[in-house]
Amino acid sequence: MNETGRWLPRLVAGTAMLLATGHAAMSADKSQYTLFNPTPDKLLRDMTTDRPDITESPFTVDAGRVQVETNLFGYFRSRPDENGTVTDSYDVAITNVRIGLTNHVELSLVWQPYGFVRAREVNPVKVTHQSGIGRIDVRGKINLWGNDKFEKPGDTALALLPFVVLPTDRDNGISPQYVDPGLIVPYAIKLSDKFALGVNGALFYFREDATTSYHMEYLASASLSYEWNDKFGTYYEVAGRFHTQDPRGDVVVLGTGFTYKLRKDLQLDGGVNFGVTPASDRINPFVGLSARF
Repeated sequence: MNETGRWLPRLVAGTAMLLATGHAAMSADKSQYTLFNPTPDKLLRDMTTDRPDITESPFTVDAGRVQVETNLFGYFRSRPDENGTVTDSYDVAITNVRIGLTNHVELSLVWQPYGFVRAREVNPVKVTHQSGIGRIDVRGKINLWGNDKFEKPGDTALALLPFVVLPTDRDNGISPQYVDPGLIVPYAIKLSDKFALGVNGALFYFREDATTSYHMEYLASASLSYEWNDKFGTYYEVAGRFHTQDPRGDVVVLGTGFTYKLRKDLQLDGGVNFGVTPASDRINPFVGLSARF
């Protein structure tokens, strides 16, 4: 038998096995898996993250798995407020711990262990500093459809993401002062083999400080992603926060960034947001890392 006769059957068999394994991961009934009965490795979905863009994904972490998504470092430079004050903010290690409870439900905790803010007033010239622990977000995500069927153009996914923001230190200038609940509705559609579109609509019941009252704010975003290959992807995003009580008006930002898979369960990312309205931060670069266990 010649060399082709030796390796061709093995190649065909190996290809068939890979296709069968991939099909099994997409079509297998995974409803029996829970937090205490984890999804086996061979049935795991491809790792998807809620970062680096503002737009949340509709996909949950597989049951019994933990995914840690960390904003290693972020910087914000504000535009001048009505008094001319410019603020520089630094975020360190804001971490989202996502825990798969079932095949379609996850619980997550977002914590800001440290933040630093420097504000520079114009008249008179004065610089103030604040630092400390930031907020804690308790979030749940319920995937309504599309978790395991988002492979072909035209496939869609939808989820509900209720959350509540909790203060940790009401007086440090970093943590919020009040409990703020909200609801995000993440939606995604596979446009082609390379392009996907994510869209969010959200309601946020918010109180900024003692001088304001609770009011409803509205959040909306859209993120267009492109997969250049199995490891590298980019995105382009527009996001807004509306009906704010800021006298400068609503917040609208444009953003772009990248994701790079170092390994199957490890992803590096980075990006930058640019404010386009007077109430939005002028610039916000950041870099992060996500891992699945």
